[in-house]
Amino acid sequence: MNFLKKNYETQIINRNVLSKAIVLILTLILSTTLSSAQTENGKDITVTIDNITNDRGHVIIGLHTTDTFMKTEALQQAAAKVKDGKVVVTFKNVAPGNYALLALHDENDNKRMDFEPNGMPLESFGLSNNPMLMGPPTFSEGKFEVSNENVALTISF
Repeated sequence: MNFLKKNYETQIINRNVLSKAIVLILTLILSTTLSSAQTENGKDITVTIDNITNDRGHVIIGLHTTDTFMKTEALQQAAAKVKDGKVVVTFKNVAPGNYALLALHDENDNKRMDFEPNGMPLESFGLSNNPMLMGPPTFSEGKFEVSNENVALTISF
C-alpha cells in the first residue's frame, strides 16, 4: 500500500513538473514572438556622408535622443570605413520618435574627437539637418522625426 501511495505521489509531482514546463515553454515562445514583432515595427534610418576629404580612418555616427545627446553613449552607434570620400550607414529597427545624428570623421581611429589647443575640432564632424554651427551642436538643431516610414538623410561635414 505504501508503494502505491508513493507511486501515486510521484505521478502527481511529475504531472506538476510537466505542467510547469509546458507553461514555461509556451511563455517563452509567446514572448519571443511578440518581441520579434515589436522590433520589426521599427524603421530604418540610412545616413549618407559623401563630402569626406580623405579616406583615412573611419566615420563614427551616433543615433541620439534628447536624453543621450552630448551626455552619454548613443542609442545606436556605427562605424564605417571611408571609401572614395563616402560612407553609407543604416540604423535598423528604430522606434518612432525624435532623434539627432552626430557624425565624426575619426581620421586616426582613436575613437574620439581630437581638438586644437584653442578647443577647435581637428577632425571633421556633422549633425543631422546640416545646421551652420557657431558653437557646440544642440539636439534641437539636428532633430528629426521617425514615424511610419524609413528615413534617408545626408550629413555634410
